Formats: sequence, structure tokens, C-alpha cells
Amino acid sequence: MAVSLRKGQGVSLRKADNNLSRITIGLGWDVAEPKRGLLGSLFGRKPEDYDLDAIALLLGPDDKLPGREDVVFYNAQRHPSGALWLTGDNRTGAGDGDDEQIIVKLDELPAKYTRILFLVAIYEGKSKRQDFSKVSNAFIRAVDADNKEMCRFDMSGDAGLAEHCSLTFAEVVRADSGWKFNAIGTPHASDRFVDVMRPYLS
Repeated sequence: MAVSLRKGQGVSLRKADNNLSRITIGLGWDVAEPKRGLLGSLFGRKPEDYDLDAIALLLGPDDKLPGREDVVFYNAQRHPSGALWLTGDNRTGAGDGDDEQIIVKLDELPAKYTRILFLVAIYEGKSKRQDFSKVSNAFIRAVDADNKEMCRFDMSGDAGLAEHCSLTFAEVVRADSGWKFNAIGTPHASDRFVDVMRPYLS
């Protein structure tokens, strides 16, 4: 049974219990429907779709990005090592299940990487007046190679997320001889993930 995490909690990803040859980091979300009333429904503008982008930062032991190629996002969907890639960009969040997925081959990840941060940003959120307080059913989960959900972190519709357009959602870190998944849930005002990654630049 999958472990349900809260902000700040973590869980070890144990090879004895899971097939860690390849894990899927799945992210999903819905957009809460605004309450507009009858007149708003008839004459109001249809709300714009939210385009949420998943980003992975591969960090070294100094908690810095070793190089520019260590950022995986919609314009660079595969890491040069071949051990991590983004499956595609879902521009609306429509449908059930994962809206975006990042695949990680933990056994093939070069030893110089000790931490993978997973971010989510609302594309052009500032100009469209979109933020995470209006996003519902947002989650991140880790699934093993046998399609078994190992852990899950749900974070949705929090009033404290108003005016925040990006999120450091979770991380996978090396721990002893294995790996650990940590739920972070730190919001950021900027809708540009390059602003969020500045502290990790060498």
C-alpha cells in the first residue's frame, strides 16, 4: 500500500520492497471551477486553461547544478545521461491520472548526482492571473517499475498558495546505500522556474 505523505515528511524507497530499476514521478492536477452564477455562466469569459510544467533539477553533493544540461524541462526533455526524461507536456491537465511524468532510472544515474528536485510552474501564470490557490487535486507520486505506487503527496487549493505560480513539490535524494522521497511543498511567487533554480546555480 502506498505511503501518503504530508509536507515535510519522507519515506525510504527500499529495493527489497520495490522494483527501483525505473521509477515514474507522476504529477497531476485539476483546475477548480470558479463560482460565477447564472449571469457569469451566460456572459462571462471562459477561464483559460492552466499550463503547468514539470521540471527536474539534478544536483550534486554541494546542492548545486553541475551544468546547464542538468535541468530537464519542456525544451530539454531528456538528460544527457539517459537516466532521466520527461514524457511530454500536458498543456491543460485534462483527464484522470498523471498529467505529466518524469522517468528516472536510479541505478543508471551517475554518482555525482545526489539529489533530484521536482518543480512545477504555471506557464505565464502572472500575466494570466493564475496561481496555485485555484489548482485542485494536485499531487506528486512515485511509482516503481512494476507500476506499484510507493508514495504520494497531495497538495491542493490552499489559500496560502494565492499569488504563488510555482512550487518546489518534492525531491528524491541518495540516502545511505539507497534513495529517499521527501515531500517539500514550498511555493514561490514567480512563474519562471529559472528564478526558483537560482539558489542552485554554481
